[in-house]
Amino acid sequence: MDPRAGTPAQPSDLIDVDAVVGAYYDLTPDVDDPAQKVVFGTSGHRGSSLDHAFNEAHIIATTQAIVEYRASQGTDGPLYIGRDTHALSLPAWQTALEVLAAAGVETYVDARDSFTPTPAVSLAILRHNGAATSEGVRTSGPGLADGIVVTPSHNPPRDGGFKYNPPHGGPAGSEATGWIADRANEILRSGVGAVRRVSLEEALAAETTRRHDFLTSYVDDLANVIDMEAIRSSGIRIGADPLGGAAVEYWGEIAERYDLDLTVVNPQVDPRWAFMTLDWDGKIRMDCSSPSAMASLVSKMTDPATSGTFDIATGNDADSDRHGIVTPDAGLMNPNHFLAVSIAYLYGGARPGWGEAAAIGKTLVSSSLIDRVGASLGRRVVEVPVGFKWFVPGLLDGSVGFGGEESAGASFLRTDGGVWTTDKDGLLLALLGSEILATTGRTPSQHHAELVAEHGASWYARVDAPASLEEKATLAKLSPEQVEATSLAGEEITAKLTEAPGNDAKIGGLKVTTENAWFAARPSGTENVYKIYAESFVSADHLAQVQAEAKDVVSAALGG
Repeated sequence: MDPRAGTPAQPSDLIDVDAVVGAYYDLTPDVDDPAQKVVFGTSGHRGSSLDHAFNEAHIIATTQAIVEYRASQGTDGPLYIGRDTHALSLPAWQTALEVLAAAGVETYVDARDSFTPTPAVSLAILRHNGAATSEGVRTSGPGLADGIVVTPSHNPPRDGGFKYNPPHGGPAGSEATGWIADRANEILRSGVGAVRRVSLEEALAAETTRRHDFLTSYVDDLANVIDMEAIRSSGIRIGADPLGGAAVEYWGEIAERYDLDLTVVNPQVDPRWAFMTLDWDGKIRMDCSSPSAMASLVSKMTDPATSGTFDIATGNDADSDRHGIVTPDAGLMNPNHFLAVSIAYLYGGARPGWGEAAAIGKTLVSSSLIDRVGASLGRRVVEVPVGFKWFVPGLLDGSVGFGGEESAGASFLRTDGGVWTTDKDGLLLALLGSEILATTGRTPSQHHAELVAEHGASWYARVDAPASLEEKATLAKLSPEQVEATSLAGEEITAKLTEAPGNDAKIGGLKVTTENAWFAARPSGTENVYKIYAESFVSADHLAQVQAEAKDVVSAALGG
């Protein structure tokens, strides 16, 4: 923990916006350097222009690769494109539009020439492809839409990001991202000068460039997935902090459209994020699940001088696909805790239109409290690998009512059981927190205390351990037979998993469970470490023992 974590950013912490944007245009990546190639992680390609990792050449190549990919898949409908508030998002959005217009792709841009949250792009794709109609969503055939979101999510201000959402509206799978990345790197190597482009002025004026009111479409439809009338009539006071991100205009529109007592705590947009408090490592990061990054909003809720201002407060990251829930009685809730509360509320009678077959979706590193809640409700829990893409099929066909990640990302079905978004929706989950308070009279953190009383308290944490490139590669391909341990922290091991039990997909690591604890180990995609997620329903000391023994189990499996 950096000693300045949670304190206001200082001038020395801020980026030089002109330098970051200038490097986007001036620096050229070296495709022989792996750190400068196009690499799609779980949420697209990310990097900084200053590191030769997110430059104009990357976006030209990646956009052209997407043009070719969508053609190869028969996706010939419109492409919806949005961007967040990072300094590199506008230049990258402009570059992409120049390539899309030259390729003749019908492209819908924001009608307000403003920022667009990731869930609003997902919703636009799905509605074009049939969501909320009697026919249902089409994912094959002519005229299908797809999308691009220009965002590095909660990453620091110096970074840029670029992600692709195919016709199912959610994050692209590895088959698509692998193809796009490989083709983009081929284009980088052969030279982006061969890619057809038009000027920005020509692109904006092109017949194929059209306007879409992402904001109105999203806000007006919210009443079909959240009980907005219950929130309004309750009179609860809501504080919404967009953290300088794409939700800034959306929260104001939501308040006006539904006549809510909602205050946009900080409507400022600054690509330096000078108003932020520093994250745990001393960096500016718009992580709404981090107590350090959310320190300003938390202090408003817990400081005796201002604690009566709001009944509940929320935060979102830069592209608004994550949520943070702040209550007067507990401060910032742990994301796992709010996921469990949301599931207990939604499946406990609040959404009868979902039907009895709608399962609960969780990632394998999310809290086992969700499993215990699911069992008490008689609902099937579908445990999948890390990555929201795994929830897409279930959200599309209604077989999964709610899909959530431990990193504060989730979405769920419309009230009638139809699909809402197939990408994470931070505004939706923030509003759900208000609905829970409005309809039950208790804060989400009070609901969590009730779940703990029923199912037991747990201690959850993630730590990193060093690993070489070879060890990371080995960990990603482990088989259960390579794990020789029979006990963990004094309990018999009940399962050794290298495939997710919910869909049999490879987890790219290992999960070991006992009756009252578990750990999961996954290699980092960006650093020479592996991540150990662990939880204990015994004690904090037992969690520490689980973490220590987890390193021994992994080391032995790796041959150490």
